[in-house]
Amino acid sequence: MNCSSNIILDSSLKLSSLITYIPLFFFGTTFNIFALWIFCCRLPKWTETMVFLVNLMVVDILIVLTIPFRIYAFFHGWNLGTDLCRTLTIFYFVNTYISIFTISAIAFDRYLAINNPLKYKGFMSPMKAFITCCFFWTFCIIVGILRILILNKGEYSNTCFIKVSTEPNKMNLALSVIGFFFPLVFICFCSGKIMKNLRVKEPLDYKEKNAFRKAMNIITSNLVIFVVCFLPVHVGYIVRFVAESNQASCLTLESIRVFMHWAAIIANSNCVLDTLCYYFASTEFRNALFKQKHFLPKCSSPCCSN
Repeated sequence: MNCSSNIILDSSLKLSSLITYIPLFFFGTTFNIFALWIFCCRLPKWTETMVFLVNLMVVDILIVLTIPFRIYAFFHGWNLGTDLCRTLTIFYFVNTYISIFTISAIAFDRYLAINNPLKYKGFMSPMKAFITCCFFWTFCIIVGILRILILNKGEYSNTCFIKVSTEPNKMNLALSVIGFFFPLVFICFCSGKIMKNLRVKEPLDYKEKNAFRKAMNIITSNLVIFVVCFLPVHVGYIVRFVAESNQASCLTLESIRVFMHWAAIIANSNCVLDTLCYYFASTEFRNALFKQKHFLPKCSSPCCSN
């Protein structure tokens, strides 16, 4: 079945998307660059969680940088070349799933810290967190390249970031399960175990109580942001696969395309919402943000000398 995509011709959709994307780009770049500066230049000591959060900031900034290309493709179609589109698609795919895996790693980090504190001290370290992030990057880049090689080159001839083919994509279905639903179950498991543990465990002092509260803030904010941002688009992948496999009508497929367009915008909003996670979940981040410079511990980072 040949169904032409009218999504790029809908003027009301263009306007509403522009109104949404411009603030996402502005706040996404501003907040994440500022947060990255706080973590790298105002904090004297790096922890495992900080390594994961910095990785998340870098990924969010890189995702935001694809937004101008999305706006251009949505308004003008795509006339910048197939190779650039394929590169941007890999770029966006890689950073999206690195973000998902990093959020999962933060959940596991908090799970070990609360449920197995003795094992955590010997198991986790900033260097191990860094190696884990490197593994995420390597794995996602390999899968992203393979995904592009498998997809039909015609997908990138006249448009970009929009699926116009009605052929069901089994790889997207597999990625939805492996790249989202497995991490979702994993994060829910870690969150449930942490909540259960904190309900029955009495803190010995205020310091331990504060540590428990900090862990709960991190895991709860991660879970909420994860579900709100990434669930719609991955449910959309499954719905689209089922519709295309059953040769649904063009009207149905067009409705799914519009849904996927907005689901992608919601997923991109993760780049802004993550900064709320840094603020509410990280005591160190809040302290560094509001304390005067002469009250801060001496920092060895070259940034602190400016």
